[in-house]
Amino acid sequence: MIHYSKGKVARQAHVGIPEGVFEEEHGRQGFAGRVSQFYHLNPPNEWTRIEGPLRPRGINTYELETPDRRDPKGGPLSLFYNEDVKISLSRRSAAMPFCFRNADGDELHFIHQGTGLIRTEYGPVRYEPGDYIVIPKGTNYQVLPDGSDNFSLILQARGEIEFPDRGNVGHYAPFDYGVVETPEPEAVANDGREWELRIKRSDQITSLFYNFCPLDVVGWKGNLTVTKLNVRDIRPLMSEGVHLPPSAHCTFQAPGVAICTFNPRPLEGDPRAERIPWYHRNIDVDEVFFVHGGSFSFSGRPTGRGAGVLTLNPQGLHHGPKRADLEAARKEWRKDARLEGCAVNIDCNKPLEVSPEADAPGAKFAF
Repeated sequence: MIHYSKGKVARQAHVGIPEGVFEEEHGRQGFAGRVSQFYHLNPPNEWTRIEGPLRPRGINTYELETPDRRDPKGGPLSLFYNEDVKISLSRRSAAMPFCFRNADGDELHFIHQGTGLIRTEYGPVRYEPGDYIVIPKGTNYQVLPDGSDNFSLILQARGEIEFPDRGNVGHYAPFDYGVVETPEPEAVANDGREWELRIKRSDQITSLFYNFCPLDVVGWKGNLTVTKLNVRDIRPLMSEGVHLPPSAHCTFQAPGVAICTFNPRPLEGDPRAERIPWYHRNIDVDEVFFVHGGSFSFSGRPTGRGAGVLTLNPQGLHHGPKRADLEAARKEWRKDARLEGCAVNIDCNKPLEVSPEADAPGAKFAF
């Protein structure tokens, strides 16, 4: 791939930025395609106002009420969606009084708060904060929380949710495949009562009724199953000399979507390297960013807002750090600096629609 260079530029992208200019990356295919860097006289995200539908969103998810929090028979609250993916919020306060099967797609549950049990046909899975749980399309399951304080992001994908190809990185980074857990079968005994199995297809619910629990599997074999991975077992890829793009931290992928995990880690050790995400114009990707713990104000999210913040940066707009955060990261450089935040980043190829509940003024903030 031929790279051209014109005008006042850095010799190496993201390293040794010339004094008085601001670097922005213009790229295709979510950092994987053709790319160039612009060197601006001003930060490209310092607009004074936006008129029209293309605008970033910031949501304090703790302010959102979900149907499954109010009523055990309720479901999650849809936030963002397109043809490939649906991102929903669950704050289930009591056990499902039914079993559930999603016939629309695989599900990825990210546990932000709460502990409990997900009974599945493959076996029971205990969950805790930081767990990713993949439930294949068509799997029967039932969620049984330990208490009422629960919070999960649920991503439904059109295609299969899989681990990305690691190429030359190998089998043990960013995590050893041996830490991925799969359940042991444990059939739910017949208690004589009627059981409801709800099947969702094309966002419509059909209910089947049994005189026994449909989670009655005593054994299984194969390579399709429920899996669990906790963020504490993910060891982020790092570089001393250059800040790596979000795609380097990809944990799961499915057609039209990539899910990345940002974990605590040392920052880049070269004093010339940019240590916070650069300005970028991800023209092919809508970026959803959820803070699980710590703070990410340095990366352009609102200063002082931490866990529970959910942002949407739509493709077409620039985004990146605030000028003050960028300047502070350069002036306050020190060798032992660390990123202490943990977040889930969801990149979607097709533009996302925003549900009315997610766009309601009560939980939104400007940034």
